[in-house]
Amino acid sequence: MKYSYYPGCSLERNAIAYHRSAMAIAAPLGIELVEIDDWNCCGATEYFSIDLLPAYALVARNLALAERQGNGSELVAPCSACFLNLSKTDRYMSESPDLAEKVNTALAAGGLHYDPGAVRVRHLLDIIVNDVGYDAVAAKVTNPLRGLRVAPYYGCLIVRPGYQPFDDAEYPTSLDRLMRALGAEVVDFPLKTHCCGGHMTQISQPTAYELIRRLLKNAADYEADVIVTVCPMCQLNLDAFQGDVNKFFKMDYQIPVLYFTQLMGLAFGMDAKKVGIGKEFVDARPALSKIGVEAPAPEKPKRRSRKGLPMPTMPEEG
Repeated sequence: MKYSYYPGCSLERNAIAYHRSAMAIAAPLGIELVEIDDWNCCGATEYFSIDLLPAYALVARNLALAERQGNGSELVAPCSACFLNLSKTDRYMSESPDLAEKVNTALAAGGLHYDPGAVRVRHLLDIIVNDVGYDAVAAKVTNPLRGLRVAPYYGCLIVRPGYQPFDDAEYPTSLDRLMRALGAEVVDFPLKTHCCGGHMTQISQPTAYELIRRLLKNAADYEADVIVTVCPMCQLNLDAFQGDVNKFFKMDYQIPVLYFTQLMGLAFGMDAKKVGIGKEFVDARPALSKIGVEAPAPEKPKRRSRKGLPMPTMPEEG
């Protein structure tokens, strides 16, 4: 099974564990992911609030590259934000000939053109559960995740109605079933499609922290050992900001947040480091010890200098 692959910016930096684990589990499942050559950022979510036409053109460039490079008519995006932006752009260009014409005029400056509908955008979870299938996944399990209580967190992006739906928008179950195929105990997680706050951590921390707190509390209430996610932004917020949320609300949550591909790799008997365990902030070792996995300690994040960028100075007069 061959697909075009759009990693997106996050999977090259803070979500490198997602990329590594996705590539690791793809081969044994017969999935060939061919990365688009010369892809660019999807614009995340902010660009669409600034100027719609450049935003759609930015995303459509990736669709045009996928169409031209011809590694299958389906484009896989593991990042939920990338998946939504690519799906949205393809749909809106299909529904609006005027938008399609304007976007293609912009693309023509770079020698590109995109025919709406030429590329089908799919999330990696969709590929695994629907093209590979639960039985085929279960057949690859050599280290069942028995005893590991998992809270499946979909986030608010991949199951939105109208954008390549592959699960129920209100109460999805594909990730639940996948985790069960790996041998994990899936806990009830009523907030499984609630928003993690996105980039609200950079706008209003009290608001963002409350959204994150609700999710952590929900997982803790159902005694989850780990939260498993499909989205780099969700993973970042629940993991990297968990300590800040604890301080803000005077709580002590210690729930590791891992990608579904990482748990797949562990269930397939892969080395923890190979699938990116240790890249998270919240220590996953206590949880993973329940399934006999020796995991590395979390890497200490490199702190950025708090010193601001050098500012230009005006020459003194006289």
